[in-house]
Order: sequence, then C-alpha cells, then structure tokens
Amino acid sequence: MAQDSQYTEDNIRSLDWKEHIRMRPGMYIGKLGDGSSADDGIYILLKEVLDNCIDEFVMGAGKTIEIIIKDNVVSVRDYGRGIPLGKVVDVVSKMNTGGKYDSKAFKKSVGLNGVGTKAVNALSSFFKVESNREDKMKTAEFSQGELVVEEGPIDSSRRKGTKVSFIPDEIIFKKYKYRNEYVERMLKNYVYLNLGLTIVFNGEKFQSENGLKDLLEDNNSKEDMLYPIIHLKGDDIEVAITHSKTQYSEEYHSFVNGQHTTQGGTHHAAFRESLVKTIRDFYGKNYEASDIRKSVISAISIKVMEPIFESQTKTKLGSTDMGGNFPTVRTYINDFVGKYLDNYLHKNPDTAEKLLSKILQAERERKDLSGIRKLAKERAKKSNLHNKKLRDCRVHLGDMKKDRRLESTLFITEGDSASGSITKSRDVNTQAVFSLRGKPLNCYAMSKKIVYENEEFNLLQAALNIEESMDNLRYNNIVIATDADVDGMHIRLLLITFFLQFFPELIKENHLYILQTPLFRVRNKKETHYCYSMEEKNIAIKKLSGKPEITRFKGLGEISPDEFKYFIGDDIRLEPIMLDKTMSIEKLLEFYMGKNTPDRQKFIIENLKVELDLIEEDQV
Repeated sequence: MAQDSQYTEDNIRSLDWKEHIRMRPGMYIGKLGDGSSADDGIYILLKEVLDNCIDEFVMGAGKTIEIIIKDNVVSVRDYGRGIPLGKVVDVVSKMNTGGKYDSKAFKKSVGLNGVGTKAVNALSSFFKVESNREDKMKTAEFSQGELVVEEGPIDSSRRKGTKVSFIPDEIIFKKYKYRNEYVERMLKNYVYLNLGLTIVFNGEKFQSENGLKDLLEDNNSKEDMLYPIIHLKGDDIEVAITHSKTQYSEEYHSFVNGQHTTQGGTHHAAFRESLVKTIRDFYGKNYEASDIRKSVISAISIKVMEPIFESQTKTKLGSTDMGGNFPTVRTYINDFVGKYLDNYLHKNPDTAEKLLSKILQAERERKDLSGIRKLAKERAKKSNLHNKKLRDCRVHLGDMKKDRRLESTLFITEGDSASGSITKSRDVNTQAVFSLRGKPLNCYAMSKKIVYENEEFNLLQAALNIEESMDNLRYNNIVIATDADVDGMHIRLLLITFFLQFFPELIKENHLYILQTPLFRVRNKKETHYCYSMEEKNIAIKKLSGKPEITRFKGLGEISPDEFKYFIGDDIRLEPIMLDKTMSIEKLLEFYMGKNTPDRQKFIIENLKVELDLIEEDQV
C-alpha cells in the first residue's frame, strides 16, 4: 500500500496578488498564445487598459484615445479625469481596488471587478502608469508587479488624463508579436459602439458615424447583402440586421457595455429568439427557426447595470437582468425587436419581400436536403468518426470544457504519416487531429448538398459541429497542416475554398490558420536550429561553427514525432487566414477557383517568377 503523502501546515501557502496572477494567468486573461490569434493574452492586456479609457469616455470624460505599439511596447493615453493622485499605485497593484464599485462614478461600466490593470501590471516586464489632474502629475513604474519607482505628485501643465505603458513579459508570453490587423479590429469595435469617440492607433484615426451599421458594412461587401441593413436604436440597445445572398450559416456580433462577447450569452440567445418570433408574427406563419435565421448577418449591443460575465475575459454574458427599473434582458430585447423590427418591415415592403423570399428558399433547400442529411449523419456515425477520422482531445470532457475551451485546436492533416506524427506529438488535452484522405473536392459554386454527399466534407463538418450554427463550434482554432509543396498548397487552397463557400464566418472570426513548420534543420553536435525561411537558415549557419548538417524538410511526414512536438507546442507558429475586405467572397472564389481567366493567368505567371527566384536562391 502506498504511503500517505504528508499534509501539514507547511503545505499551506498564501500567494500575494501578483504571484497568483503570474502562476495562474489563464484565470485572468484566458489563454496566453503568441499573438497569432485574436483572443491571445497580449490583446487581452491591451483590452483591459482600453476598457478603463472607454469607461471614462462613457462618463463624458475624454473623446480621444491615443495608442502606440512599437517593438512590443504598448502605450495607451486617454484624456479622461485621471486617476485620483493618492490612489495611482493602489488601483494598479491592489486587488479589488477601483472607482467602479461606486455606481455614481461609473454607471454602465465594463470593468467592475478591480482586476484588469492589476493583471496587466503583474504580467508585464515593464509597466508605467501616469495620471494628470488638477495641474499635478503622479507616476509609478513596476516590473512584474513589483513597484520600482514612484514619483510625485509634481506640478504639471499636461492635459488631464491617464497614460499606461507596458511590455508583456516574455517569460509569460513566448516569442509574441502584436498583429495590427487584430488590434485594428478591436479598435473598430470600440468606435462602432461609442459614437463620438476617436481612437488614434500609430497615427491612424478610427471613428464611426453609424455604429453597428458601419460594423456590418465594413465586414461584408454590399454585393453579398440581400437587402439594405436594418438599423434599429433605442435606450441602451442597438441592432443591425441583414441576410447574405451566399452565406449558409448564421453570423452574429454581440456586445455588452462595449465589450465584445465573442461567446454570446443571455443577450445573444434572446436576440436570436426575438428575431424568429417577430418575423413569424409579421408574416403570420410558423416558419422553422433555422429557415428564418439561415444566412443572417447581424449585430446587437446592449448596456446593462453591473453586468455579470462568466469569466474574467468577459466573452459571455451571464446576467439575466438589465438592472435598475428595466425588465429582464430577455424581455427587454424581445419587446424592442418585436416593436421596432415589425415597424421597419411594415414601412419597407421591398425588404420584407426579399426576406420572405429568402425564408421560403431556405425552407425548400431544407426539405430537399432532409433525406441526404439523415443519410450523411448515419454515415458519419457508422464510420466511427471519433476513432477513424478524428482523434479528439480531452477538452470536451467534464470541467475541462469550460476552463480550456479557448485553447482547443483541430489540426487538419493529409496522409497517414503526417497525421501520425502530429497525433503522437500533440497535447491530448487540447489538440485534436482530423485526417484527410486524398485531395478534397473543389467545391466552388456548389450547393450545400455536396457537403453531405462528399464523405470528407461531411465528416469534417461533423467533427467541427458547425452544421447549424457557429455557436456549436467544438474547436477555437482550426489549423490546416499540409506539406509546404505544390500538393500541400493545393490542398490548403481547396480547404480554404470549402470554408469560404459554406462557413465564411469561421474565417471572418479568425478561427482558421495555416501551420508553419520548419523548412530546414541546421545542427552540429551541440546545437540544433529549426529554420522557417532562407534568412533564418543563413543566420543559423553563421551561429554554428564548422560545417553544420543541413536538412531540408520536404514534407510533414519526414519530421519525427519527437521533433514535431516542438512545432505544435509553446513555440507553435500559426499564420491566420484573413479576408481581403475590398473583395467579396464570391469574387474572391471566382478569381482563384473559377474558370481560367486571363487575369488569373497573369497573376500566376507574375507570382511564379517570384517563387522560382526563391527556389533558385535556395539551391544556391
């Protein structure tokens, strides 16, 4: 019998605030990451600082926020009221300390728990806060949460407000990099939700005149919209709605008090419900909810007194009440949508006619596909999906689902050797593997019917669990892992075409990535360097003395499982797939996957020359 482990007073330990944050960062900022994903920790740090600036704006203090990110140094300056000078150190270094516990100072605030900037402070190698008010200035500098320098108050002629500068700690965030595309999307959401606010990021101004209407227009081409955006505004609520001509599934953008609730919540559920009820009542028909919501593209923003979120990162609203004298969130949204959407449809018969036509089309397609869908589900079940095609991860089991959902990843691989290497190397808790058999079909211009008829697409859809809605997506990151050769590139293109054709919101919401694996291994008896480019290879050769051994990896199957673990672990390199907002999805697919036009021939020839030059350089 095993000896009982000792459990005494010596085992009991109390951590101070910064030790706890650094030991359990996921509790405060979600996942860490390296900046390749929009919800990685370095963006949450920026958001926590920005939320305080937004709260100042909401309270009528400061219309401009200035942000500079250079060489991973982040600086955020607002022109609000400034932190009371005697509390500057406390509000960034003492848990449960802040002005937002006083409802008179902050009414409908995002940050209510007094944690945000403390987490930024504790997880930064350098953190500086500067407050200007009453012609005085107070500053404090920290390193990993430890106070290093405290100065003031001193006389100052600077404009009132707060400036926070920080550098995310490389001990916590490995080899990270801020991507401007993700920062810009975050900033656009802030200005959509706060009319009159100007955010200046690295010299570029972001503003909005039409709120959520601007959001839908910026994220979708006009050619793809079935009818002009329905834009409704009321006290503490704003809604924008349209339907896509080509998209199959539902797309929602939801916000609470200016916070992007990427995982929805009570307001999101209420909006989906009220949309169906209002449209049924307007047409006097009990249409299927899925037919009404098919292809919908919409956004909703509400303001709630003291909102309750399901995590520190505030991605899902848990509140059921609006606060004050308002009814429940569900009742409030149902009443608003029921009244104002109904009025809009009565006043705009052209939109009502197009919407009805879309619903009837969806109904016909659903009925036509009903038999095929049933057979497809049976095939997926018979193929023993979770053993044959999909090697799932444990994140969907028990309590892990809630704690590590944001870390879940599905690798889509080609061939047995590549999928075998990744399967043996992966983190079984959060990483799953889906094995392709051969090249996928070019599904450009095909209907949803092909998804059910084609075994690979049917099983991939089932693995992702996205047939009905993005709400059911099982993996936060979908990673295409193919060889860096012509066949591998072709498979990537075919898979991207599949997602663009049937599930574009996966790409719009930054869930799709390409796995970057090393092209070269440069080593001697003492050191090994994995290089992802010619430049990295040349640097590695110079670092190693003598004549190092150089290996050119031509396929994922050539990389052993022992080596592969380095490329899908903490040092994983992911390249996000992003849409060009200047081109509609339909035109994008037509150009790359349609008929062989002269324009595409010219594009291929010009880019082939660049590729040949790189190959020639490689051979040299």
